[in-house]
Amino acid sequence: MTTVGFLYPGHSAEDDYPRIEMLLDSDIRLPVVHTDIGEDAHRVDALLQMGADQRLADGVEELRHAGAESVVWACTSGSFVYGWDGAQDQTRALAAAAGLPASSTSFAFAHAVQALGAERVAVAATYPEDVTEYFTAFLKAAGIEVVADRGSGIITAAEVGTWEYEQVLELALAGDHPDAQVVLMPDTALHTAAYLPDLEKALGKPVLTANQVTVWEGLRLVERKVWAPKLGTLFASRE
Repeated sequence: MTTVGFLYPGHSAEDDYPRIEMLLDSDIRLPVVHTDIGEDAHRVDALLQMGADQRLADGVEELRHAGAESVVWACTSGSFVYGWDGAQDQTRALAAAAGLPASSTSFAFAHAVQALGAERVAVAATYPEDVTEYFTAFLKAAGIEVVADRGSGIITAAEVGTWEYEQVLELALAGDHPDAQVVLMPDTALHTAAYLPDLEKALGKPVLTANQVTVWEGLRLVERKVWAPKLGTLFASRE
């Protein structure tokens, strides 16, 4: 059995994780521990507080007791808002607190794009434009070309968590660009686990979503490979 642990801020789309566990259809377990979200706001000052080292460290003991072999901070905005170097510091502090390999959703996106062999991406984000720009800068620091980025102006994760398939599809289509090889949807508050094949079919290209890449990253940390095409192109390779 492989167990990957996740620190998830508040309550929005955490039910993606048991859904992904079911779709993996394997001996993989994905326990989730909820961190204190503080103020639910896609605003830089609030996001910096949300991703503070102590908030994350407070959840690691429960994940260790659950048998986690790696831990991922399942929050994109609460990691990329620190910038590339700051997000690395955040991950190192989390690894030290947990005594386990650690990462975050922001790095998961960078690694997943590289794993797909892509160089040009489009960003379809729920965030306000200024927060979306932080994600774009993070991707550029990873050597990824962002050919288009679209924010949606949504302030709270709670609102994002209510979105259903049609809204998710509309955002993906609006954020796509002809030059993009992959479309990235970076909010872990957005339900997407059930929609990945349909999104990729509609766009005609791979789609990377936050909770999907977060699980993939946790498995990558423990060198566990799994084939699960219902979770999109990222999980469809047998390599």
